[in-house]
Amino acid sequence: MKKVELVPGYFISPVIKGGWQLSSGHSLKAQIAEEDAIKDIATFVEAGISTLDFGDIYTGVEVLVGKALKSLGQREKVQLHTKYVPNETFLDTYDRSDARAIVHRSLERLGVSQVDLVQFHWWRYEAHHYLAALEELFLLKEKGLIREVGITNFDLPRLIEMVDAGFKPASIQLQYSIFDRRPEEGMVDYCLNNGIGILCYGTVAGGFLSERYLKVPEPGEYETRSNVKYKLIIDDFGGWELFQELLTRLSSIASAHGVDIGTISSAYTLQQPGVKGVIVGARNLDHLQNNLMIPEVVLTDAEKASIAEVLSRSTGPTGPVYDLERYNERHRSIMHTNNN
Repeated sequence: MKKVELVPGYFISPVIKGGWQLSSGHSLKAQIAEEDAIKDIATFVEAGISTLDFGDIYTGVEVLVGKALKSLGQREKVQLHTKYVPNETFLDTYDRSDARAIVHRSLERLGVSQVDLVQFHWWRYEAHHYLAALEELFLLKEKGLIREVGITNFDLPRLIEMVDAGFKPASIQLQYSIFDRRPEEGMVDYCLNNGIGILCYGTVAGGFLSERYLKVPEPGEYETRSNVKYKLIIDDFGGWELFQELLTRLSSIASAHGVDIGTISSAYTLQQPGVKGVIVGARNLDHLQNNLMIPEVVLTDAEKASIAEVLSRSTGPTGPVYDLERYNERHRSIMHTNNN
């Protein structure tokens, strides 16, 4: 898979393997065997999906990645993207030593001396210490423990504040998909104008954007926290009926390209302005071959128009990036905000 340049001199795979699905706190039912997860990570890397996205709060995942990295035996083949997510409980009395402690812990878990990208998340803007935390991450970058500093789930006013303070991130990771286009309300243009790469999660909506949910009744129970999360986005998008219309259009396009619905939805997002990579939450190898096809799909003007017609009838979600998840109790209630 051909790499893309996130910032000058640093290249990533445009399809990124996500790690939330490997967390012991993600599945509401069956857990994934550690040995299988380690082998799968190595297989993705060898196949060309060499950029791995995970987080300090994804229970057990940094250790899994560290074991997979050891089994591969070639650190230079892999791009490691973790996160720094301070506990919500302590944000009002934040101590920047927390950033140092968590980054050192991530390095120890991974078994490396430098992590390629640390993506910073902050639960409440009312606690004003996020610039202090970000400054500490940039100091760790100066010391060589972090190659690049990114952010995740911040809104546009906070991103502008960071850049104005001299802390321009290499990237911002956002929930951005074919039916969640909140980043297009100003964020995309700002990132384009300031050389900030956009990394997208949610492009297959926790599996909802797939053949499995085409022409089936609205589900009443869910297997994972991803399912719960993205069903709320479907509701905001316009409900199950409009979602079925979108799936039907995507299914027809997928057939024309010889791939599946998830590949088309991810390709659609990858082709949006400013997007450097899409994060696929692969729990196993079932969709690896289709994942490898994501950068190869080129949608025609007619296919884009067909998708746009359905999107023109959507009702949302709207507003700033991550605002619903941060402040709306329906969305916020599924988040674990004190995992550190």
